[in-house]
Parts: sequence; C-alpha cells; structure tokens
Amino acid sequence: MFRRNRGRAMSDSEQLIEWLRSVCAKYEREPLAIYRAGRAATFPLKANSEEDLQQKLEAGGHFIALPKESAALANIVEVSLVDFLMDCIGKHNDISGARGTERGYPDIEITGPRFGDVPHALDVKVARRAKSGNQTQSRITLYTGNTYFRYPQVKWPGTFRPFRDYASHLDLIAIYTLNEDSRHRIDDLELIIQPAWRIASKQRSSTTREYLGAVTSISDLRAGKGEFESEAAFYAFWRKYPFKIGKAVQQQLDKLLASKDDN
Repeated sequence: MFRRNRGRAMSDSEQLIEWLRSVCAKYEREPLAIYRAGRAATFPLKANSEEDLQQKLEAGGHFIALPKESAALANIVEVSLVDFLMDCIGKHNDISGARGTERGYPDIEITGPRFGDVPHALDVKVARRAKSGNQTQSRITLYTGNTYFRYPQVKWPGTFRPFRDYASHLDLIAIYTLNEDSRHRIDDLELIIQPAWRIASKQRSSTTREYLGAVTSISDLRAGKGEFESEAAFYAFWRKYPFKIGKAVQQQLDKLLASKDDN
C-alpha cells in the first residue's frame, strides 16, 4: 500500500511512522507518583478536577516518589507508553496490535489494512539525558545480537514470529531529564520514532552482553542519523559481528533448529 506524499509514494513503514509520530505528540506524562494505600482519608473523596484530585491525594500522604534508578524508572515509562499506544490502536478498525512480553521482542506488533496487512515491530526504549543535555547517559540497546537478530529465520521464545518476517523494525525512544527533587522524577520528556537501522552505531551497548547499540547524540537520534549509509550496510556489519554464543543460548538454538527441521 502506498500513498503520495510530497511528490512520492509513502511505504507502509513510512505511513506507520507518520501515524506513530502524530499519536505520540498527544502523549502526556502519565506516571506521577506511586500510590500508597492505608493513609488516613475521608471518604467519599470528592475532587473537582484532575489537579484537585492530585492535590488531595498528596495532602493525604498517598503519594511516594517514583524510583530514581534508571532501569526501574525506564520500565515504568515503557509500560505507560505501551498502554497508551495499545489504547490508540484499539480506537481504529484498520489497525491491530499485540503486546509483547516484558523481555521479548518486540514490545508491540502492529499490523492492519492501514499499514499493508503485514506485521511491523515496534520496540520502546527509554533513556536519560546526560548532564550535557546533548547525549543519552548510556547507549540505547537496539537488539539482542546472539539470538533472534543473529538467527532471523528462527522463532525464539518471547517473540511473535521470526525476526525476518517483519516488514519493518521501528523504535520509539523516550528521552528524559532526571529531576531528583520531584515525585515524578521526569522532566522534558521527548519521544522520537525512527527505523532501528537509522539510529544504529557500530558499538555494542554493553561490554558484557551481546547487544547492538544506538548512537548517543540526541540530535542524531532525532534526525535518524546513525553510522550506516543504508539498511543493507547495517545488516551486513552486524550479522558478521562475532557475537558470543553461550552454552545456554546454544542449547536453546539447537532445540529450536531441530524443531524447525522436524516441521
């Protein structure tokens, strides 16, 4: 399916990116604090507005701050974003979505007539700004290199289908500034949607794990200006990378390949 845009046809993937950017522009930071039960309160609790409700819960001692630790805070924001997008998808008859597992890939599988009736993978990443404000504090992980990415023909546990069966692989990146003095912890939340290969670097995101990393410059993430000139160059580089295959992964791979051969 193609649509004309500025003199050229838009692909299904480009249409999906355009739609995601439009709906994400309406997202407002949802997690404000952790609700603490058991406080002394008078019921029924009456509030005239969202702000009034928050003030009354705050005054009643029902709020405690969100965690400052990056991984814990990122998980809260990721869940909020996936919930938001699944709600948006559910409002359309020509779009469908399936939610992935917490440690699987992708976070959301999107398909439907609007996007060519083919599956697209959307992964959500959350990153804290460095003190300079120009980079992410740590390198965002794009893929796990020694499992579903290295063996795209295999359906790994925690995935909907083999990696190669997706029409596109997209990332929703949420970048924030940590505010240690607030209960919500998050200031200046920015959402960026890009094809994964466009923001990829030639560096791993971890020295101990087999992860592909993104570029760290926030301006490059916004512009989709990674370290590869083309999608083909990205796959050529990373598929040749000597990822380590541990014993557990090898045993899992052998079992999956044997099952594939039996079928």
